[in-house]
Amino acid sequence: MSINQGTNTLHASGQQSILKIVVNTPLRKSFDYLPPADYQNPIQTGIRVRVPFGKRELIGLVTAIAYDSELQPGELKSVLEVIDETPLIDEGMQKFLGWAAAYYHHPLGQVIHNALPTRVRQGKSIDTPASPKVVNAAGEAKLDLQLNPEQKTALQSILDKAEAYHCFLLEGVTGSGKTEVYLQLIAEKLHAKKQVLMLVPEISLTPQTLQRFQDRFTQYQIVSLHSGLTDKQRYEAWIAARNGDADIIIGTRSAVFVPLKRPGLIIVDEEHDGSYKQQDGFRYSARDLAVFRAQQMDTPVVLGSATPSLESLNNAISGRYTLLTLKQRAAAASQPSFKCIDLKGKKLVEGFSEELLEAITYHLDKGQQVLVFLNRRGFAPLLQCHDCGWNASCPRCDISYTLHRSKPELRCHRCESQTRLPLQCPHCQSKNLFAIGMGTERTEDILEKKFPAVPVYRIDRDTTRKRQQLEQTLSNINRGEPAILVGTQMLAKGHHFPKVTLVAILDADSGLFSSDFRGQEFMGQLLIQVAGRAGREQDPGEVMIQTHNSTHPSLLSLIRDGYEIFARQLIEQRKLGRLPPFTYQVLLRAEANKAAEAEKLLHNIRQASQAFLDDRILAIGPLPAPMEKRAGRFRFQLLLQSDKRADLHNMLRQLLPVYESLPQSRRVRWALDIDPLDFS
Repeated sequence: MSINQGTNTLHASGQQSILKIVVNTPLRKSFDYLPPADYQNPIQTGIRVRVPFGKRELIGLVTAIAYDSELQPGELKSVLEVIDETPLIDEGMQKFLGWAAAYYHHPLGQVIHNALPTRVRQGKSIDTPASPKVVNAAGEAKLDLQLNPEQKTALQSILDKAEAYHCFLLEGVTGSGKTEVYLQLIAEKLHAKKQVLMLVPEISLTPQTLQRFQDRFTQYQIVSLHSGLTDKQRYEAWIAARNGDADIIIGTRSAVFVPLKRPGLIIVDEEHDGSYKQQDGFRYSARDLAVFRAQQMDTPVVLGSATPSLESLNNAISGRYTLLTLKQRAAAASQPSFKCIDLKGKKLVEGFSEELLEAITYHLDKGQQVLVFLNRRGFAPLLQCHDCGWNASCPRCDISYTLHRSKPELRCHRCESQTRLPLQCPHCQSKNLFAIGMGTERTEDILEKKFPAVPVYRIDRDTTRKRQQLEQTLSNINRGEPAILVGTQMLAKGHHFPKVTLVAILDADSGLFSSDFRGQEFMGQLLIQVAGRAGREQDPGEVMIQTHNSTHPSLLSLIRDGYEIFARQLIEQRKLGRLPPFTYQVLLRAEANKAAEAEKLLHNIRQASQAFLDDRILAIGPLPAPMEKRAGRFRFQLLLQSDKRADLHNMLRQLLPVYESLPQSRRVRWALDIDPLDFS
């Protein structure tokens, strides 16, 4: 046999060749197999095969073709079945997935498994399903809205460099019309017969984004990709994108892996959102992968946000990205006004100041809507015994149970364990149990009693679990009748509520004193995003923030100067503190049934790394995780930090085999987190 090196194709001839195949295992290597003895067709990289693997049969992907192997000829097994006649994923996609595996130091077989729909992972044949119905196929893309001067400048700046890779950061205040810039940019790409991939952070945003795009681009096929779809729906959307039938692909984090036949543009909306970072298994950042993928495909990528991440903002300041700003709200809308309500010494009525209740009444009486934000779901975060002080806590985690009343139970928001509400204290048998604190359920209950004449809509993870439930709630809200919206950060993620003129933030204090160095950044992003739901149409908006720290410098800067200046101040603080984005981090996480086992593994990893730990690479730990116990397992962390990303990755490339050979590594669950966002 011989190999055509240009096409990575195996052709039949007299010489024996070896197929390098990766499978879905935690092993960081490919495995050598012989082609099937009776298979006569060419074999290319990127095709799926079925192989014997121990006592199992697994689906693998051919990644290379070679002439030699470390195994003896008698040890080599043959492929059982060649599933695809042509590559499932093309050479460019193979390189992209290979780069992702290398950057995040994750087994390539698992990365490929993560990138494929369930049906494809299972080795089923690739059929081309009937394309989803295209609405009004004879119509033209409608570009009804007129851009203001800022929008025109931003759009033209992108179009001037739209034929090759370039990364743009579109920083626009909430309601500034970033989506309209996206739409007109997409229209240009569609006219050029190119595909567009748009990432959104949450499933909840996908239906409304999809509807807006369908209304605008009536002659084009638009598909969505997110976890709320059935396996069949995901497969059909994936195939449509791969074959070039889909013109626009809108999806959440995992859509960054969808194959594109005629790529033209990638958009990452709300690029700052933490949902783009996978927090378990293959811990990738979809935003960062989108930038690399655009570079690889030589297409432009647009990162959009009213509150850009400090990483992206610093890349723009340094010149790696082009910064485009929209400082004015679109159409006749004006920026909302802010007011802090200092709670010190004030009497609260079930969590509400009198001033806030009066403001809610005023806006409702004007026929408007009010949004009440509290980033804590459930009825109350604590159930306590008044007689002995017992707290209802999750035995598997280091946190208190949250009391839920819609379905009466105690629920752990970390491990999702549930238990019945106790009738009496298990410690002293007292029946004098009471709920402490407020969650969205309790807030909803209070507002329904105080404002019985208007509907109260609660939007959090508990009320939107069922399909179509969120869409129905949003439809009710968008009728425009006076109403109160109560919810968590789900309400902050890009929703457009035309009739909301008052946003009430019940508690701004928790984000001001976070132990996480990103706490101030996250607090600023969340407050500005929530505030941005107010006054998005002609009626002016008002934002009222309840706090015990009305003179806190960060809060004052955010309200007085806006996010742009606030974020640049944080960037300077990070620079002085030698923190990301001016340094690079890797977090090693370990968890075990016994705390000592997790700590010992990370201690041994640190010892094994000692030769690299000098003035270039700093190690902190091992230390208990902020939440030391979760789901019955004890958790420890070891942080590695360097001024140079290359130094960290070079160390990991050399030492990962050493880490994996440690005796404890087989008994303790551990993982790498490259560029960690969440330290909890």
